[in-house]
Amino acid sequence: MKKPFPWHIVVFLAPAFLIYALFSAFPLLDTLRLGFYVTSDTNQQHFAGLANYYTLMVDPHWSEGFWNAMRNNVKFFLVHMLIQNPIGLLLAALLSMRGVRGAKAYQTLIFLPTLLSVVIIGFVWQLILSPLWGVAETLLGYVGLAEHFQPWLGDESTALFTLSLMSVWQFVGIPMMLIYAALIAIPDEIIEAAVVEGASAWRIFWTIRVPLILPTLGLTTILTFVGNFNAFDLIYSVKGALAGPGYSTDILGTYFYRAFFGYQSQLGSPTLGAAVATMMFLVILIGVGLYFFFVQRKLQRFSF
Repeated sequence: MKKPFPWHIVVFLAPAFLIYALFSAFPLLDTLRLGFYVTSDTNQQHFAGLANYYTLMVDPHWSEGFWNAMRNNVKFFLVHMLIQNPIGLLLAALLSMRGVRGAKAYQTLIFLPTLLSVVIIGFVWQLILSPLWGVAETLLGYVGLAEHFQPWLGDESTALFTLSLMSVWQFVGIPMMLIYAALIAIPDEIIEAAVVEGASAWRIFWTIRVPLILPTLGLTTILTFVGNFNAFDLIYSVKGALAGPGYSTDILGTYFYRAFFGYQSQLGSPTLGAAVATMMFLVILIGVGLYFFFVQRKLQRFSF
């Protein structure tokens, strides 16, 4: 007997599919299409092939800013990878230990900043780090480090790193909670067997716990990569669309904003902005693809 077609599945999936197609898939495809057009002086668009991408890569007026934003975005990502995720792993390991008093309270306090608006985070940290009325210099004075205080957000050499640390402070709760969930899911029998064999806590962590949570560590890496190369709001809320001082905090998100909408004396171009957005999409796509090709396959073989 032939089974009837499962129309009920189509009915339940159709709303989500339509919403995704309307608000995600179609805008993405239209952005990819728009990147192959240029806007004339009469505001008319015509097909120009790879002209916009040639402008971004070669034209000194645009390429210098584009590659500067790309380099800054890589630095922004590396700070999160080398500081945020290891701290998240450390916090998760500490909070997953038995007998830690107030573990749930600590988790809530650490995760709470991720729920706050980025605008609020940026404004508060600007007040804290302000050389005029901020409390950072006073706090450093309590530990004898007042002479090391400087306007970190106003110095080209430190502004991007300072903003990166502000972002780390806000979002460290996300990798912490993901890794914490993976750690507490490890069967107690495995840990107890290692203890019986005489393994130290340090050895248990690095030889048993960490290998078992490698898929979760890979997930946090991907989420960090995608989130950082889509970043925009923190830089914009603290330093504005010009991402000062001297474009030292400019990343692909702020560069896209200026290219698409224009800012001050710079005129915007929707077609060139679409090309920048397409480059951001390709960077993320290539990064995620390389991860799945070189890392995820090994993790799957390891799990088997």
